[in-house]
Amino acid sequence: MGVAERKERHKEDLKKDILTAAKQLFTEKGFEATSIRAIAEKIEYSPATIYLYYKDKNEIVHALHQDGFNLLMQHFSKIDFSQSAFARLIALGRAYMQFAFEHPDVYTLIFSMKEPMQHVTDCEKEWHEGDRAFSLLYKTVEECKQEGYFKDMESVGMSFMIWSAMHGLCTLRTSGHLEHMALSCAEVTSLKMDVNTLLDHNFETFIKLLEKLKN
Repeated sequence: MGVAERKERHKEDLKKDILTAAKQLFTEKGFEATSIRAIAEKIEYSPATIYLYYKDKNEIVHALHQDGFNLLMQHFSKIDFSQSAFARLIALGRAYMQFAFEHPDVYTLIFSMKEPMQHVTDCEKEWHEGDRAFSLLYKTVEECKQEGYFKDMESVGMSFMIWSAMHGLCTLRTSGHLEHMALSCAEVTSLKMDVNTLLDHNFETFIKLLEKLKN
C-alpha cells in the first residue's frame, strides 16, 4: 500500500471514529449538550482535527443520519422481493423492527432527533436517504393495491399511516414503554407476555387490520 492509500485509509478511519464518538455522545447527552470539544476528547484528538472534516455539529449529525438510513436500506435489501406485494409489506415491517432493535441508538438518531432534519431544512439539502426508504414503502403499497388491498385508500396517506404505526411500536419498544405495558397487560388480563411476545402480538394485530382492507 502506497503513502497516498495509507493517508486516505487513515482519513476514512478517523471520520468513522468521529461519527462513532458523536453518535454515542448524542445518544447519552443529547445534541445540545454535546460539543465538538467533547467529541474530540473522546477520540483523543484536538477539536481542530474534527474541523478538517466537518464544519460543525450539524454536519456530523447529518452524516450520521445518512449512514443510519443506508443501514436501514441494508436491512430492507435482505427481503425476498419475488413474493407477493402484501407479503413484502409484512417483511418490510419486520425488517424495520429488526433494524430498530439491533441499532436503537441509530434508530433514535434518525427518527427521534429533530437536528438532522433541521439541518436538511436549514441548508436546503436533498433528503435522498429518507426519500429512498419511503419510496420503497410507497411503491409496495401501490403494488398491494394491484392485489386488491387498500383500493379506496390514497397511497401516500396509507404509506404514512403504516410508517406511523410501525414507528410507534418501535419507539415504545426502544424507549422501554412496551416493557411496562407487558407488565400491565399481565396484571389486568389473562395475557402473560414478555415484551417481545407483546410486540409480536401487536404487530400481528396490525397486519390483520391491514388484511381487512382488501376489497
